[in-house]
Amino acid sequence: MAVSERRGLGRWSPAESGQRLLLLLLLGGCSGRIHRLVLTGEKRADIQLNSFGFYANGSLEVDLRLLRLDLQETDEKAPLVGFSLSRVRSGGIRSYSTRDYHDCPLQRNSSSFLVLFLIDTKGLQVQVRKYGEQKKLFISPGLLPEETSKPALPKPEPTVTPKADSGELVSQVREPGPSPGVHGDPSLGHLERPADEGTLSLQDPNGKDKELVLGLSHLNNSYNFSFHVVIGSRAEEGQYNLNFHNCYNSMPGRERPFDITVMIREKNPDGFLSAAEIPLFKLYLIMSACFLAAGVFWVSVLCRNTYNVFKIHWLMAALAFTKSISLLFHSINYYFINSQGHPIEGLAVVHYITHLLKGALLFITIALIGSGWAFIKYILSDKEKKVFGVVIPLQVLANVAYIVIESREEGASDYGLWKEILFLVDLICCGAILFPVVWSIRHLQDASDTDGKVAVNLAKLKLFRHYYVMVICYVYFTRIIAILLRVAVPFQWQWLYQLLVEGSTLAFFVLTGYKFQPAGDNPYLQLPQEDEEDVQMEQVMTDSGFREGLSKVSKTASRREFL
Repeated sequence: MAVSERRGLGRWSPAESGQRLLLLLLLGGCSGRIHRLVLTGEKRADIQLNSFGFYANGSLEVDLRLLRLDLQETDEKAPLVGFSLSRVRSGGIRSYSTRDYHDCPLQRNSSSFLVLFLIDTKGLQVQVRKYGEQKKLFISPGLLPEETSKPALPKPEPTVTPKADSGELVSQVREPGPSPGVHGDPSLGHLERPADEGTLSLQDPNGKDKELVLGLSHLNNSYNFSFHVVIGSRAEEGQYNLNFHNCYNSMPGRERPFDITVMIREKNPDGFLSAAEIPLFKLYLIMSACFLAAGVFWVSVLCRNTYNVFKIHWLMAALAFTKSISLLFHSINYYFINSQGHPIEGLAVVHYITHLLKGALLFITIALIGSGWAFIKYILSDKEKKVFGVVIPLQVLANVAYIVIESREEGASDYGLWKEILFLVDLICCGAILFPVVWSIRHLQDASDTDGKVAVNLAKLKLFRHYYVMVICYVYFTRIIAILLRVAVPFQWQWLYQLLVEGSTLAFFVLTGYKFQPAGDNPYLQLPQEDEEDVQMEQVMTDSGFREGLSKVSKTASRREFL
């Protein structure tokens, strides 16, 4: 169970309980790129703590503040608990997704891991094993000083002394500042510390990788230590996954609950954003301006053609402005995350609210346009009402899942569940909004064959088919192509995923407005006539400006046709 640390809430009065509950839902656990994860009674064997894209001189700090394990005297001496740091091509690939569930990644030499941090509770030490040619990946005990704006590469000056039991060379490394591995209140109990804390084994004459040994502190049946990693050169840049492994829980039915509290801080030279997120501040700001411009232009079109404007047109304008506001606050959130490591809570609430409204308005507007509501009829059929009864609650659930994902840490127990819920619900909503368009196409096809109003019905049928293709392309690009692009491109170009999504959305908005603009020659708004002569006469009246006084007649005739 994941627990988020919140302060200053006090006691809740009945009048404030609803507001407090909403704020906790929106902000619980949200801490930007300075993460604090608290798990109690956890039984998972593998926990993906975080994924981050590092540039050269970027830093990763990990502070394990509490670890309680249910160990027994008969347990093996080999360490079965620890962290792994791996580099992947993109953030969508887990480093241990293809391994056997019963296989402990801490007990095998694998090229999929760069560094393993093996926690030895009996020897009160943490063995650091490096794999591959990562000569510029610096690992040191303790955390980086708070006052440093950029992580400094460690330059220890070791005094070399031989080990008593081997021919390896050993050096003592003294880190400035507080002693690594010491956390918590000293008054809680006696603190045990190993004598060899902070030792670093250098390379031996055979050229093997050096091994760093960190000190592990023991306090009140809990363990803690800290370390930091600095990306030393451009060769080590990439997307890194940090995972925690408890191999005692690898066997189903034999899980041992454990408690863990860990603080993680990632930073690039220019801020707290991952490499793929650095351009998002400017991207969302530019796209917000584009949607705002589109909304203003759309309102000007509505004001110039008041006799052909319907309620759905104003709903489309509200959608454009809501989308612009949502992107604006999303951009502001990324700005504060980059500069401070966490968003401003009040702005985050506004962003979540506008995101929820935008998502609901988007799917409702698409479904209403597809059903022909307000343009050519004023009530929805029973089948269309059922679609709205499904889409609206699902959209609320999808937005709740989005808020939960944004406010939870990746290592939280329910993070993966809410992510799957969001993906599934989004696909269901995308499929559901296609039904009103398909039903309208079938209705127009039947009408073209029976009532003789071929010209108008075929024009409307062609428009509906174009709109159906537009919706399909929008769903395809934003849900499938964008995800494939995110997995395929290098880590620093993953922001192209958001560019494709927002660009496709803007293009969809513009094309929809163009297709259903309030113009007299729009076939979607024309009166159904008895024969082609009347259709041609209506076209002449429309072009000459005489159709303006017939707008009321159009609505009445359309209502009789569909009712």
